[in-house]
Amino acid sequence: MKMAARFGALTGTILLAACTPAPTPTPTPSPTISLPTCSAEGIRITELGVDAAMGLRAMGLELVNCGTQPYELAGHPVPRLWDADRDPLAVEVVPGARSITSGFDYPPQRIVLRPGERATAALLWRNLVTDATVAASNGTYLEVSPVAGRPALQVDLDGPIDLGNTGRLGVSAWKPDDRPAPTPSAPPRP
Repeated sequence: MKMAARFGALTGTILLAACTPAPTPTPTPSPTISLPTCSAEGIRITELGVDAAMGLRAMGLELVNCGTQPYELAGHPVPRLWDADRDPLAVEVVPGARSITSGFDYPPQRIVLRPGERATAALLWRNLVTDATVAASNGTYLEVSPVAGRPALQVDLDGPIDLGNTGRLGVSAWKPDDRPAPTPSAPPRP
């Protein structure tokens, strides 16, 4: 009798478990992609990627007039770097790049960007260790003012700016980007 009671209790437990609805899965929120926002000045600055060869690095910057008014540029962007602990890095910003490499310098020009138009510039550096007693530095966070005296904008980086221990960062002048501005797609028709 005891065996029959145990079997009956076990069968009842199994049937009850089979009839109990499965717990409702809680949806895991999908990660959101944060797109760069338009600043109060009506611009956005983004990184265009880094080209690296034999210690020489070049990173493109793109400035987009995402506002409603023309935006004037004349000169070089002004970058500032911080390490992973958000401590500022001592960096000598060099307009052009004569002290780093040749073929990178062109004179600044006055540019007026209409809404939707873009300009590009580049940062250039060498990942070079010239003194074993000085630690190499990596810029993890970057802010860029479009030109001296204007508010700086945070620029998201795909990877660090690995300056070695040279502490020099070359900066090209802004130049118009002659690629056609992207056109917004039309909303779907009902």
